Amino acid sequence: MPHALLLSGSLGQGHDVMAQACADTLHGQGWTTETADAMGMLGPLGSAAGEAVFRRMLACPGLYDAFHFAALRPGARIALLAEAAARTQLEPKVRELLELGAPDLVISLFPTAAAAVNRLRGLRPGTAHLVFCTDVTPHQLWVQDGTDLFLVTSEVAACTVRRYRPDARIAVVPAPLRAGFYDPPARAEARDELGIPEDARCVLLMSGAWGLGPIAGAAVGLASAGPHVLAVAGRNRRLETRLREAARRLPQLHAIGYTERVPTLMAAADLVVTSSGDTCSEARALGRRLLLLDVVQGHGRDNLQHELELGRAEVTSGRPHEVVRNALAALDALADADGPEQSAPPPSRARWEAAFSAALARVPALDRVRVPR
Repeated sequence: MPHALLLSGSLGQGHDVMAQACADTLHGQGWTTETADAMGMLGPLGSAAGEAVFRRMLACPGLYDAFHFAALRPGARIALLAEAAARTQLEPKVRELLELGAPDLVISLFPTAAAAVNRLRGLRPGTAHLVFCTDVTPHQLWVQDGTDLFLVTSEVAACTVRRYRPDARIAVVPAPLRAGFYDPPARAEARDELGIPEDARCVLLMSGAWGLGPIAGAAVGLASAGPHVLAVAGRNRRLETRLREAARRLPQLHAIGYTERVPTLMAAADLVVTSSGDTCSEARALGRRLLLLDVVQGHGRDNLQHELELGRAEVTSGRPHEVVRNALAALDALADADGPEQSAPPPSRARWEAAFSAALARVPALDRVRVPR
């Protein structure tokens, strides 16, 4: 039975969602899998320090923009030194996973993990290595020699990969969804479960596992203006506390912490207000209109521009009063269009699975492995 090692990275939740989607598909094709967290492999101190640095950069206006566009994208010396330091810490753990697990396939969903695997390819020269990045413009640390195939979710991303490796083998695949989005509840069912009146206007407000941006202020402003607001704090405990305190005086505000019920929340909503990321693919799969928060610097700017180009989306700033104004305008536009947009075709697990299987079939190193087609 073929075995795959998936290397994720627990900065936010996006990498983990993609890793789980790959694992689920591989399981259905007869593979066994193991998933490891590259951030966790840095150790408690290294992991905490890495997350703290990233959070601090995001919190300082323009700092992560500068690092992303001036260092990560061109592969400047400071970025390469930072990667080398993290990779050196990862390599012993990755070496152990390669030696003990003897995987036929490694899928890296985190750039530092990809670098560590490529450095250790000599240990298992027959092991295939795929890199999966859902950003619209992967930076240079994602794209290195030694990778057999790059999985991306847009032609723009494929062009970016070829910027660094013109000879790269690339597969453009649909963005996989969490399992619940392939069979979401109907709008009426979701609203009944959440206690949202059928004729009420309803907004889902969320911004990743960290709850970035003006979630609390925007939630209060929107709920005060009349719509029901499903405000998700993610793993941000301080934000959750603020939302629950506000919900005590605003009956239209529904405060939610970390939850796996996002398909139900999204099915109940008329409008999804969120930061650029994999949540956008989920909202589009359910036919929901997007209002994008411009709060994620660096790669988030590129992802946001791509989402706007795809259509059925607007953008707002990180200032609560502007989020409220833009959200109310979007709700008015939906009302004029006779209800929430639901014209998107039903989400298809088969489409993702077929594309993923076709990608695996393109990897020569997997010819020796019986991969069901």
